[in-house]
Amino acid sequence: MGTVKEVDDRFKKFGTVSFTSITKTNDFIDYLENGKVMGTRCRDCGLVFFPPRADCYQCFAGNMEWFEITGSGKLVTYSKLEFAPIGFQDDVPYCIALLDYGDFKVFGRIAGDIPEQELKIGMEMKTATNTLPNGQLNYVFKQS
Repeated sequence: MGTVKEVDDRFKKFGTVSFTSITKTNDFIDYLENGKVMGTRCRDCGLVFFPPRADCYQCFAGNMEWFEITGSGKLVTYSKLEFAPIGFQDDVPYCIALLDYGDFKVFGRIAGDIPEQELKIGMEMKTATNTLPNGQLNYVFKQS
C-alpha cells in the first residue's frame, strides 16, 4: 500500500481571492500569521526578492533565506481602482501602490483607512500584515 502524501496548501490563506494554494514559499503564510511580512534573499549572490522566491533567477541557486520587510519605503506610485475583476468587486474602490525600499520594491494595497487625498509620491510608508473580514491574510501599506 502506498502512503498518501500530505499537500502543503497554506498559501490558500493569502489574499482576497487565492489563485493558488501551493507554492514553494508557503512559509510566507506562517510569517503573516505571526505579524511579519517577509521576503527572500539569495545566500549565494545576495539578490533580494519580494514577493518571496524559493529559487534565484540570477545565479539559479536554491539557497534562499527569509528576511523581514521592516522600516519605511517611499511611495513610488499609486492608482485608485474603481472597477475590479471577479472576486474583488466588493473591495472597490481601493488604491494599489508601489513602495521602494532601496534594494527591492513591494507592490500592494494602501490600507483602507488612508484617504486618497493624503497620499503623496515620496511619502514614507510601511508594509504591515492584515487580516481580512473573511479571515484571509494579506499585507497593506500604512503611514509610517
